[in-house]
Amino acid sequence: MTTCTGNPQRGRIARPLCATLAVLALAGGLFAGPSAGWRAVLPMLVAVLGTLAVAGLRDRIRVTPVGWAVAAASVLGTVLGDPPVQRQSTGLVTLVEIAATVLLVCLLARYATTRAALVLCPVVGVAASTVILRLQVPPTVLEAAAQSAFFALGAVAAGAVGGYLRSLESRRLRSVQEARRNQRLQLARDLHDFVAHDVSGIVVLAQAAQVVGAEQPEKVLPVLKQIEAAGLQALGSMDRTVHMLDDSAGPDVLAGDGTPKAYGLADIADVAERFRQAGRAEVRTDLSLAPEEAARVPREVASTAHRVVVEALTNIRRHAAATPLVSVSLRSDATGDTPVLRVSVVNGAPSITEPGGGLLGEGGRRGGGTGLAGLAERARALGGSLEYGRNGDGGWRVAAVLPLD
Repeated sequence: MTTCTGNPQRGRIARPLCATLAVLALAGGLFAGPSAGWRAVLPMLVAVLGTLAVAGLRDRIRVTPVGWAVAAASVLGTVLGDPPVQRQSTGLVTLVEIAATVLLVCLLARYATTRAALVLCPVVGVAASTVILRLQVPPTVLEAAAQSAFFALGAVAAGAVGGYLRSLESRRLRSVQEARRNQRLQLARDLHDFVAHDVSGIVVLAQAAQVVGAEQPEKVLPVLKQIEAAGLQALGSMDRTVHMLDDSAGPDVLAGDGTPKAYGLADIADVAERFRQAGRAEVRTDLSLAPEEAARVPREVASTAHRVVVEALTNIRRHAAATPLVSVSLRSDATGDTPVLRVSVVNGAPSITEPGGGLLGEGGRRGGGTGLAGLAERARALGGSLEYGRNGDGGWRVAAVLPLD
């Protein structure tokens, strides 16, 4: 049975139209039967009604049996029909049957299963090409074959059109599947990047609790509260990222059912504050964007800026936890030809006397996430750039330039 994912609006139009044409075909067949001959009218009615059924009800009926029924009726009408006659009514009925059968070839090539289409289309095409023999049988077999071959060109063209439409639909379905796969991969990366930031904070706080627990037990309770808050934040990040897939109104606004917004510029200050609370470094923020300026930043740019800050701070926490100073900067720059948003995260050189004093590894990548290399590709896709590497004082610097136009 073929699978159809047609447009509901198109179905609401096609079904009444096909039903109307079926009623008209029945009325015309009953009217033409006495003059054209019932042996010519009955195959015509089967062909017309079968074609209309496939066209209007292909998602509710089995297309293959309908194709076989039309082919059988057409062949029986040719073999067992009346001797060739030249009546005008008979010729009109025959032409209607040929047209319906050729259209059915196109529909079968488009909607039948691949195996059924490969078998049925030639069979129905041959049946359509031999219907003309009911009106006149050429004197030789060669002439009859040539005449049928000429009329078979219409069936071949119909099959080609149906096959082309089928290939378009196949490409569309593959594109949809690829888009869904990419969406799932992007969701997995988002979950990893967002949650890794909070989980790394939990690890740091747990390590701090172990250090102070033995000598200063009274300081463990505040640390445990911070661990609880970080855990809730990680759960919130997972919920928020998953809900983004259900936001039919777009992730830059709240949907009517309360679906949350995508992460953006407004969340950067909270990320920096939570980083400060979970670590020992001093965090300086320079978020010099007025609310009206932030509102004009495109959603993809704002989301990318947030991801850059999260990735940079997570890398600092994992690879340079003993750094004494972290600076987070976010500002717009309209001095060039194109206004841009500049995002930078800079950490000082870690203390060599404390654990976690090592610098970030080259490329700033972590296993499993998108890493700074992935964010650089994302920035380039937006028409911007992202650079990262050691700065002059032995620390690490991540800087992104994202266009605002």
